[in-house]
Amino acid sequence: MASSTVTSSQPERPPRPNPAFRQLRGRRSPAEFAALVRRAAREIGERVSCDARYIGRVEAGEIRCPNYAYERVFLHMFPGRTLTDLGFAPRSSVRGRAARPAVETPETSAPDGVPGETRGAFEPYDRQDPHQPHEPPPSSRLRSNRGDPHAKDPLNHEESDVLRRAFMTGGGATVAAATLAPLGLTTGAAAAQRPLRRAGTPEATALEEAVRRIRLLDDRHGADGLYRRAAAPLRAAYALLDAGATRQTTADRLHSGAGELAISVGWLAHDSGRFDDARSHYAEALATARVTGDPGLEAHAFCNTAFLARDTGRPREAVRAAQAAQRAARPLGSDRLMSLLALREAGGWAGLADRTGCEQALVRAQTLFERGRSDADPEWMSFYGEAELEGLEAQCWSTLGDWRRASRHARRATHLQDPHFTRNIALYTAELADDLAREGRPDEAAEAGLRVLSLLDQVQSSRIQSMLAGTARVLLPHRRASGVSEFLDRHASAPRTGRA
Repeated sequence: MASSTVTSSQPERPPRPNPAFRQLRGRRSPAEFAALVRRAAREIGERVSCDARYIGRVEAGEIRCPNYAYERVFLHMFPGRTLTDLGFAPRSSVRGRAARPAVETPETSAPDGVPGETRGAFEPYDRQDPHQPHEPPPSSRLRSNRGDPHAKDPLNHEESDVLRRAFMTGGGATVAAATLAPLGLTTGAAAAQRPLRRAGTPEATALEEAVRRIRLLDDRHGADGLYRRAAAPLRAAYALLDAGATRQTTADRLHSGAGELAISVGWLAHDSGRFDDARSHYAEALATARVTGDPGLEAHAFCNTAFLARDTGRPREAVRAAQAAQRAARPLGSDRLMSLLALREAGGWAGLADRTGCEQALVRAQTLFERGRSDADPEWMSFYGEAELEGLEAQCWSTLGDWRRASRHARRATHLQDPHFTRNIALYTAELADDLAREGRPDEAAEAGLRVLSLLDQVQSSRIQSMLAGTARVLLPHRRASGVSEFLDRHASAPRTGRA
């Protein structure tokens, strides 16, 4: 009886064309659109062998619901839309199949995948395509870690093999999530059915490592491809807190780690345009800091809250949050931290059009920065160097409408940035392009904009895409200027990766 829903003898409904998906393709040929799909897949760590025939089958209605790999890619390409918006049928309605359960049971055998193709791309309701004969069911993801670059990770001997393999083959932020499965800890529905044992040093270490990995991935690639999958390790972190710890020192590490992880996940939400989610995560981190009396965590939470308030049009809240962060951080003895918090305050004053208040905060930030680094600087501030100082000052002048000063600081930021921080290079260059465009230098703005577009294969950030869209609008009347037409055409043809 259990298999009757899969092998139902009821006649299949005739295919219905999918006009919504066809409209999204626009004037591109099926082959051109398939190339965009493959590119978007690479951006989020998926591998799909999409071709013109697959696009034709989707548009003809032969594929009523895509498999999970294609679902992730399509939602990545068209942020803010659901599968239904893309013209697909709900997954639970297709061929009598319910949605995939949270924890899948490994099967005894499965076909091997071809290197380079995402495992788990074939589902019964997305019937096997002869052009894609090498995509096994999702459950096969849980069985093999061949070629796993993290196989010798010192934490791996303590992890649940099933969860670790699922994370390691998932790509992106799930690598960080895998570090939160020490000693059999899982985050799915099955975990809720049994009590967690008290956490010890291995769990605290795994949590701290997860925070580092997520930050590293964000520095290199931006937030859009990471946020959704980073929620799982955050749930696991707070499950560890609920389970308790073997020692007070371990409990302190767990609270600090969970709070820092909440801020990291909040930043991924913030940078990918999910402002309400970001606000919630930052508030959660602040509550954790207050409960445990952790001034460093409190300062960090207020710092990000100030940044979010500035970005969402609440400059007075930005000023107050930045000042609260400075009160919390003052006993910590980190001049670099106080410098960054002064910049957060400056951003709020700029949003209030208070030039004097902004300039005073900028001077204070520069003075504190010049005192240099110290052992008291928090680990999470690795991004804050001279390039970030220049970039944040550029944003202040841009908000105040002083485009010449803004472009000067933005240009310095692009020259000073460490190549390791790919996302920040794209961010500062996008800031430069926008400032130049508004300053009345369209040819230089277009040149900078083209450099940003060339980085979008590596970086997914709604913030950067939004900045480029604003620059494109400013440059539209200057299409005849050198390089502007090329920038506008390339920007118009670039896929909008957005939320994922």
